[in-house]
Amino acid sequence: ISARTVSFHYGKHTQGYFANANKLVADSPLAGQPLQKVFLEAAKDPKMVGLFRNAAHAWNHVFYWNGLMPAGGGAPTGKLAKAVETSFGSLDACKKALTAAAMGQFGSGWAWLVADPAGKLAVVATGNADNPLQEGLRPLWVIDVWEHAYYLDYQNRRADYVAGVLEKS
Repeated sequence: ISARTVSFHYGKHTQGYFANANKLVADSPLAGQPLQKVFLEAAKDPKMVGLFRNAAHAWNHVFYWNGLMPAGGGAPTGKLAKAVETSFGSLDACKKALTAAAMGQFGSGWAWLVADPAGKLAVVATGNADNPLQEGLRPLWVIDVWEHAYYLDYQNRRADYVAGVLEKS
């Protein structure tokens, strides 16, 4: 992704979620709590939907940004490589599953590589601000498939964006 996309996506969208979450949490019982706790608790209360959306988007975006590297991270090694092999059969099969989840997500959302409580890996898609932590799954990596993540560089070519992210991962 280009510096221009990073400028808008990180500098406008991600920062906006943090600014809104900070305003919404300030006078709530969740003030001062870690971001993950804020969005998980807010998700349980329909009156806190705005806080949930902004806090979850802030968390999801930080997780997304932390999973990207300018020249890519290369193939997994060690325990993660073994878990990918056990769960998917190969790294290519894992990438195909991530691609399918990213492409199959209707509208905006996320394609996640997750671990269940037993450590088995899976790929799940979530819409909007939802996060696998809400289902007791541990996120390991994510592809943001909201249009703002790729539209400046790829317009409506989500498949090209997803392929590019996976190629550099």
